[in-house]
Amino acid sequence: MRSLALPVETGDGHRAELQARIPDGASASLLWLPGMGLAARHFLPFAEAMAARGIATFVHEWRGNGSSNLRASRATDWGYRELLADIAASEEAVDAALPGLPRLLGGHSLGGQLACCRVAQAPDAARALWLVGSGSPYWRAFPAPTRWWLPGAYRFLDWLARRNGALPGKRIGFGGNEARGVIGDWSRSALSGRYAARGLDVDLDAGMAGFGGEVRGIVLADDWLAPASSLAFLLGKLHGARVGVDVVDAATLGAAADHYAWMKHPDAVAARLLAPR
Repeated sequence: MRSLALPVETGDGHRAELQARIPDGASASLLWLPGMGLAARHFLPFAEAMAARGIATFVHEWRGNGSSNLRASRATDWGYRELLADIAASEEAVDAALPGLPRLLGGHSLGGQLACCRVAQAPDAARALWLVGSGSPYWRAFPAPTRWWLPGAYRFLDWLARRNGALPGKRIGFGGNEARGVIGDWSRSALSGRYAARGLDVDLDAGMAGFGGEVRGIVLADDWLAPASSLAFLLGKLHGARVGVDVVDAATLGAAADHYAWMKHPDAVAARLLAPR
């Protein structure tokens, strides 16, 4: 297995490194998108688990995290439009490193949502989507009593990000220090149930409906941040896809089946993603 850190640059000057784990004789490439506020390094155990199973795995770095040369502030802002452009730049790096391999795209949490948004823009970006601990944040897609307080939380986080210049996520215990544009786009989708990126003239929901590849979703049994109902709402937008969903519990995982523990114990998740259908 080779370990690589590939430089990636987007046209607006954002630079980061793509962390890669590449096995000999890889059967496909996977571009993996982290959850909100999570640096790429947190997903290296997952990348290694996938590489051990023959999948060359490249972990994307969101701007504002880890190796990124940017940090969110009042003076430096971005939203989903820029994040989607960064994904396209990482796709080019993957293709340059391993041309000709079948391409998979996936992500955790917000990363899974933006993987869906990416194939809405470019249906040929991947032949399959893999989603782990992901789902729409739309408040109506959550069970009671969570859905009762979510709209107020979404509005508060958007207000706080705008007032502060960026969301102080590390201080309040939600996400990282997030750009106010990202929180704005995220909160609008959470309140409306529809995906849109400010400044991007693309109907993302309509684009998702046109994706015809395979989608595999993993629900962590005790994950209140991405319950089965929120994943079902997101998958409902992918009308043309062939969809399969598995639920992984703590006994199978060998760790708490919550939003984050699987990242350190990824073998069961990797095995389920690759299981024959």
